[in-house]
Amino acid sequence: MHLHFIAGEISGDTHAAGLIRELHVRRPELRITGLGGPKMLAEVGVGIDDWVQKAGVVGLWEVLKMYGYFKEKMTQSVRQILTEKPKAVVLVDYPGFNLRLAKALREGGYSGKLIYYISPQVWAWKKGRVKIMAKVLDLMICIFPFEKEFYEKSGLPTVFGGHPMVDRVMILRRDWSRETGLVGWFPGSRRNEVKKLLPTILQASRLLLKTVPEARFVISAANETLAAVMRDIADRVGMPEAKAWIEVGTVYDLMQRCQVGAVASGTATLEAACLGLPYALIYQVNPLTYLAAKIVVRIERIGMVNILAKRDVVKELVQGDFQPESLAREMQSLLTDHERRQQLEQELATVTAMLGLPGAYRRAAEAVVQSLS
Repeated sequence: MHLHFIAGEISGDTHAAGLIRELHVRRPELRITGLGGPKMLAEVGVGIDDWVQKAGVVGLWEVLKMYGYFKEKMTQSVRQILTEKPKAVVLVDYPGFNLRLAKALREGGYSGKLIYYISPQVWAWKKGRVKIMAKVLDLMICIFPFEKEFYEKSGLPTVFGGHPMVDRVMILRRDWSRETGLVGWFPGSRRNEVKKLLPTILQASRLLLKTVPEARFVISAANETLAAVMRDIADRVGMPEAKAWIEVGTVYDLMQRCQVGAVASGTATLEAACLGLPYALIYQVNPLTYLAAKIVVRIERIGMVNILAKRDVVKELVQGDFQPESLAREMQSLLTDHERRQQLEQELATVTAMLGLPGAYRRAAEAVVQSLS
């Protein structure tokens, strides 16, 4: 049996690899091909085109600059799938590409199963798209509990598999005690995010030292390439060297060691919540990108913790609200107000309990196998 996977970002590569691993437990004979990343390649061995580093861009302008590249990949993928006729195509997150691909495949006559894993957040930006999805997709496997009802209303068969974060947190948990006065800066895993957020973070660090002189700062880098970018920015903007340093590849340990932190919008905010870090969400993109997003996004909050809670649990410092002064004030409040910090920790635990029980990839694999049979 042949399945074709499409994942276009680092997180999607991780989730696809986890699903493939569980599928192989149930169906060892499966042949897997597709677009993905190093983790999928490690699971499959051959047949995966590693493109996530190039494909994982953020922002309207950034995507437009790569229009030719994405158009070529779309054409290649449609041609390959229509030629090879896999039993199913599994689309993992990455809605800008994957939803267009699903539609193109149906228009091209593909009659196999189209299964979507890590449901796109159309409930936030284009609710009308769910009608199109219901026509072209055979199964939606979602990771947030409220999404199941949303998709099923459109007639799209949907399974709530639980969030893979629950399983990952069990593996990542260490016997760390939080270090008093240690502030964790988590400016994202993409170069353009780091370039946007880190200068303001460094300025906030200097301001915070004026009111909390015992504070110390650690900047989390996902890899050495990003660490080099951070060092260049620190050399240009200035960093209190005796009080701040960069650590590479220790993000999950830092989320458990730091007393408080600030986390770039995205998957990392949910990871921080699951690991109990009292934090503020930070987000800043190109003004044109933000304006375009405001036109289509239909929700008041962007942090998943706040969306799940339907209220402001963590502070969101977004776009114009993300300033050195506002960030320093929020970190000062979390550092010095023990009662507020403790309450935030309790609220984070309550919200993350909504993500379901361990075994998300196993349940997703079972849903895929059942759909195929």
